[in-house]
Parts: sequence; structure tokens; C-alpha cells
Amino acid sequence: MNYILCDWKNNTRNIKARLILASYRICTLAKNSRFAFILLLPHLIMHRLLVEWILGVELPWKTEIGPGFIIYHGHALVINDGSKIGKNCTVRHCTSIGNKRNADLTFSKSPVIGDNVDIGSHVCIIGPITIGNNVIIGAGSIVVKDIPSNSIVVGNPARIIKSIES
Repeated sequence: MNYILCDWKNNTRNIKARLILASYRICTLAKNSRFAFILLLPHLIMHRLLVEWILGVELPWKTEIGPGFIIYHGHALVINDGSKIGKNCTVRHCTSIGNKRNADLTFSKSPVIGDNVDIGSHVCIIGPITIGNNVIIGAGSIVVKDIPSNSIVVGNPARIIKSIES
């Protein structure tokens, strides 16, 4: 039960985010075994219908997300199932995190995002990149290159405007 509610306290007064993340955490239990997958199949379908189609948040159950995840204004949020997100990260509305199509029509790997990353609204993080720990990504940024830990980035393309002393 602690695993299913590991994001609960970080999303205080945000019932929509609590619903989305509790449903996501239940879905991730399907990764444990074939029996768990079969048992949770009705919930996986319900998650897809409710969270993705009705609430407009694409958060696939195969995505790896650490505890303490925060969703502010969960709307038009798209996270690719190959993405890895660390603990205590925050995302806002209209954010896309995913892979990109290469010239040979194959798809790249998805981003790996560290711990304690704060992602503003309308941000695109695309491609096989790594974002370090304790990073702040400003609203409207397009991130296509690696970002070192303890940085503040903004712009299109995103550039480091400040290093945060830890």
C-alpha cells in the first residue's frame, strides 16, 4: 500500500494527480509477473480509458518513475513508456517527454531524468538524453541535449543560464 500511495503527500489538494498516480502505481505492479499482468488487465484497460482518454494524461504503466512524483495541472501531459524519471520530480501541463524519429525512420531511446527535477509547463524533452539531479527547466523550453546536475535551463533550444550551488 505504501508503494501505491508513495506520491500521495506530494500532491496535497490535487485530487486529479492523486487519482492518476495511484492508478499508475497499481498498473506498474503488472510488471512483476504474467499472473499479475492477467490479474490487473481490467485495471490496465480502465487506466488507459480514464487517465489517457478522459483526463488527457499519457502516463503508460511501463514508464519508470521514482516516488514523490508531482503533477501540477495534469492536462496534455505525454510521457513515453521508455522514459525514466527519478524521485521527487515535478511536471506541469502540456509537457512532452519522449523519443524522436531518426532519419532512417527508427525511434531513438527516451530521456533519463534524475532526482528532484522541476519541469515547467509547455516543455519538450526529446531524445536519448540525460538530465541530471536538481535541475530546473523553465516553461516553454525544448531540451534535446544532456543537462548537467544543479542547473537552471531555459529557451528553445534549452541552454544553461545558471548553475545551482549544492
